[in-house]
Amino acid sequence: MPLAVYILALSVFSLGTSEFVISGLLPEVAGDLHVSIPTAGLLISGFAIGMLVGAPILAAATLKLPRKVTLTGALAVFIAGNVLAAVAPNYPMLFGARVVTALATAAFWAVGAATAVKLAPAGAHTRALAVMVGGLTVSNIIGVPFGTLIGQHLGWRAAFLVVAALAGIGLVGVLKVVPGGHSADPADRPHLRGELAAFRSGRLWLALATTALVQTGFIAVFSYLTPLLTRVAGVPSGLIPGVLLLFGLGNLVGITLAGRFADARQLGTLYVALAGMILVLASLALFAGSTIAAVALAFGLGLFGMACAPSMNGRVFSLAGAAPTLASSVNVSAFNAGNTIGPWLGGLVIGGGLGYASTAWVGAAVAVGALALAVLSGVADRRSRRTEPVRTEVPTAELADLAA
Repeated sequence: MPLAVYILALSVFSLGTSEFVISGLLPEVAGDLHVSIPTAGLLISGFAIGMLVGAPILAAATLKLPRKVTLTGALAVFIAGNVLAAVAPNYPMLFGARVVTALATAAFWAVGAATAVKLAPAGAHTRALAVMVGGLTVSNIIGVPFGTLIGQHLGWRAAFLVVAALAGIGLVGVLKVVPGGHSADPADRPHLRGELAAFRSGRLWLALATTALVQTGFIAVFSYLTPLLTRVAGVPSGLIPGVLLLFGLGNLVGITLAGRFADARQLGTLYVALAGMILVLASLALFAGSTIAAVALAFGLGLFGMACAPSMNGRVFSLAGAAPTLASSVNVSAFNAGNTIGPWLGGLVIGGGLGYASTAWVGAAVAVGALALAVLSGVADRRSRRTEPVRTEVPTAELADLAA
């Protein structure tokens, strides 16, 4: 894998740390800025909405720019946003800084994913995406706990300064390693009309809808995993960081294994990951009262939930054809649609008095819907193969066997 792909993953590590570290520092932020914890929690929602809206808009706006220019510009704005967050004297300014960093993150994700695919050798496009997303996984294992620890001991503002410094390292790496400039062939340069043409494909919309449903089901449970573990499974609160570390390790194992298989078995890998996710969520709903079972299933949730990502990302790029940038940005929006809807669905059943374990039933039901869409995608592939073959990196005959 080219070094540039790992540099992109390093940058994603800082982006992911910034996005999620705030969740561990809400009491500190709320106390310092004299707002309630729920109000401080809107800093998380604001970031997700900024990603949801900003990804396609910024991808279209920067389409004519060389990808390296967009990547470095996004990181520079991201660094400035985190510095602004660190010195924000009040809540409105902090909220504005979070929106700025969300927009920069959205721009980087969309263009970075397209760049990783462009740089990857033949037969390893989905694996390159898995490496890049792996930066997000590692941020959940290392970056967020470390950032939270810094914020708790040195103040929440210090956490944002550390994130800015990490992004600075990524910026230097992008400047030195990622190729710059447009392709010499004008036909290889992206055009908005060509990028939009990809969205005429019903199969691309199926892939995007699958992404949104998978993430909705996953986040509906993960958002309330800590109270489920402490209040239902009886896990001592002091052991929660260890369980979340186990969950993060499951993420790492899932994306690593799926990344190795998804290039050759795109839909097949997704079927297995979704089936495993449904089984884990149903088991969690049934055995949430068992400490040992809940802890083990937290690992399984991390594993199968993240194992879906390489196939979902790879399929969007396969169906986008020669117009990957805008499709990638809308895929980012699909993930963040799930990040927005999932906690709301989980909150509905909890607020209805069904308990924290009921979120696992919600997640399982949504995951069944995602699996149905994935199967429908396979049916659509078979019907359209003669006139509109899916771009994959495996022989057509092998893909036909997979889809069948």
